Amino acid sequence: MAELVIMPRQGQSVESCIITEWKKKKGDAVKAEEVLFSYETDKSAFDEKSPCDGVLLEVFAAEGDDVPCLDPVCVIGREGEDISALLAGAKKEEAKPAPEQKEAAPAPEAAVAPAAAAAMPAAKQEDGFVRISPRAKKLAEKTGADISAAVPTGPMGRIIERDINAVLDRGLFAGSKKAEPEPAPAPVAEFEDVKIPNIRKVIARSMHASLSEMAQLTLNSSFDAGCILALRASLKAGGEAVGLNNITINDMILYAVSRTILAHRDVNANYLEKEGVIRYFAHANLGVAVDTPRGLIVPTLFSADTLTLNELSGKAKELIKAAQSGSVSPDLLTGGSFTVTNLGSLGIESFTPVINPPQTAILGVDCVTRRVKQVNGQDVFYDAMGLSLTFDHRALDGAPAAKFLRDLCFNLEHFDLLLVK
Repeated sequence: MAELVIMPRQGQSVESCIITEWKKKKGDAVKAEEVLFSYETDKSAFDEKSPCDGVLLEVFAAEGDDVPCLDPVCVIGREGEDISALLAGAKKEEAKPAPEQKEAAPAPEAAVAPAAAAAMPAAKQEDGFVRISPRAKKLAEKTGADISAAVPTGPMGRIIERDINAVLDRGLFAGSKKAEPEPAPAPVAEFEDVKIPNIRKVIARSMHASLSEMAQLTLNSSFDAGCILALRASLKAGGEAVGLNNITINDMILYAVSRTILAHRDVNANYLEKEGVIRYFAHANLGVAVDTPRGLIVPTLFSADTLTLNELSGKAKELIKAAQSGSVSPDLLTGGSFTVTNLGSLGIESFTPVINPPQTAILGVDCVTRRVKQVNGQDVFYDAMGLSLTFDHRALDGAPAAKFLRDLCFNLEHFDLLLVK
């Protein structure tokens, strides 16, 4: 029995997903658990697998299409199987049912004859909206083909690329405009135009909103990193032998933030201007900024203040791995109360991190530098680590932000004492 494959809902906040690549084409044989197509949300990428053995009988969306969650994407069944009932029941937004067809063998992908074209309906809805695939639209714009003369043969009454080719074969152009020949390729390209990825657009909107709508100010400080560096060296030498995770400096900073921030609720908050409220969190839901091949992603480590250092380290690594592979759940990309971003491993001594809206603050972690301080009248070298705290001056003033940064530096300098609290 044929099965309808729908677009999954990857998280409660996701309304639609973009199909990035079809691994199979209509008519291909597929096996259960074989990947049918790849798709992405704003910040995550996924593969959809076939639910059963069979043949890809019908496809409802092309690469680049933004498909609403739970809408049909394709049909898997036996070759020659009657799927008219499934096609009749399939619903897509802004679409009308496809013209009723007689049960017969699949029609070959050829241009519709002019005589038949005159008798077939155009792909227009009552509001004049034309249903056309991105590829067909691009071809029509490039060649000047008359879209109004196209006869839709795609799924759900949609104009597809072969329909535009049929219009060109009939010599029908918009405003009598003739197709122009392809320009000769340049011998050497002086530049390359790359389409802006969806995730880059999301990051751009978020960062622009952050800087244009908030009153941001950055405080810089540093602390003696001798204690955490010594603990890191000890854990690296013998931690695995006693069953501990590979606890990193970043894990220790996350742990210290989670224990410090609950006493400073102004920086553990969301400023919700439209609702007219500031949301103060009972737990430290820490956003962890992760550099991925697809762009910056900030998954949330929920209730970090309830985790031991070893537990926090394990969960943070799971989040980072999922973010880098593109498989992180969209539900883990929201709900953060505070974010930590670490550029210290790249040798950055100080920077101005940008707040992740609607949070009220973000902590930037800098690299370790060698400095000198006086101890009992003597100059002593020590390893200093810088911290950069950006806060939203609409939500809190400089003094509360400075007190949080001061207390955090103290806890990191005395990390051994923090562990026994």
